[in-house]
Amino acid sequence: MRNKGLTVADQATKARAEAIEGFARVLRELRETVGNPAFREMSGRSRAISHTTLHEAAQGNRLPSWATTVEFVKACGADPAQYRERWEQANTVVRSVISLHVTRSASDSVSRLSTGDAIVSARVTDSPVDPEPVRPHDSSEPPPDTGADDETPVAPTPRNRRRLWLVLPGVVAAGAVAVAVVVAIDSGKDSPAEKGSASVQPLKAPLSPADCPMHSSNPPPAPPAHAGDASSFIADITLPDCSHVRRGQLVSKVWRLKNVGTVPWTGYSLHRLDVPQQSNQCQTISDIPIDDTAPGDLVDIRTEITAPKNPGFCFVRFKMVDSAGQVTFPGSRPVNFQVIVD
Repeated sequence: MRNKGLTVADQATKARAEAIEGFARVLRELRETVGNPAFREMSGRSRAISHTTLHEAAQGNRLPSWATTVEFVKACGADPAQYRERWEQANTVVRSVISLHVTRSASDSVSRLSTGDAIVSARVTDSPVDPEPVRPHDSSEPPPDTGADDETPVAPTPRNRRRLWLVLPGVVAAGAVAVAVVVAIDSGKDSPAEKGSASVQPLKAPLSPADCPMHSSNPPPAPPAHAGDASSFIADITLPDCSHVRRGQLVSKVWRLKNVGTVPWTGYSLHRLDVPQQSNQCQTISDIPIDDTAPGDLVDIRTEITAPKNPGFCFVRFKMVDSAGQVTFPGSRPVNFQVIVD
């Protein structure tokens, strides 16, 4: 069999690589249909993205952001909407894989032995749920003393979980014993996020345009996940707080941050807190990739927003996480956008 002898982590890594390469192949094939224009030429058509970023998008080394994908597709004269579903599929695989945490090695996690079988336990954790009261980013406030971007602490995922049994054939040298791997997956069934997102937005009344702008104080100080890592919020490039958008309108939100620490941001992203998203909320992708950013560099982070069909107030928060899905700056407020839907 194709996966014979592969561990859960190996299979996850393979799935991630296949998803990234598969999407890169889609972009390469699109470019071929229009005569393989030079990436510099495509960049000139776009006027919004560099030729090196376009080149990297087609290499299959990492999944390009949706913003990069949009510019690539437009530079080839195609409709980005036709590629959104395929990108979402790849992004789901990539983000699921990088949040995989195996809590112990197979040799330490054997839970029982039966005739001809070894049972091994591993754990896959979901992204954490923010337990703090709503603390939106206020662009008029200075960055927190920690130097981190606007983030808040998160709580561990709930311990309630159900077990899914995944049997992977393998061979043990001392007896050719088949190995069955038991994967415990946090279902989140009883998590606050699924009970009306009580811990994410513990509000006494529904939000309305009258609440805009929402202000907040900094959470208690906490060190960054990686020593030396730090971020500074620079500006809302598009959609400043309390901007008005039309019902059902598709708009772009761009934040500008600066890496003011000593740790390169590689594989970082902004993870949306209020998931699953409801129909009366502004819709975005759940994880917004951040272009790799060296210490001292600025980065623009873009996401597409679809406004709900009914008027109201959208207030959406994100946490910066690293390539393993760990919150990078637990001592700062969330990055957010807040818009009024007319």
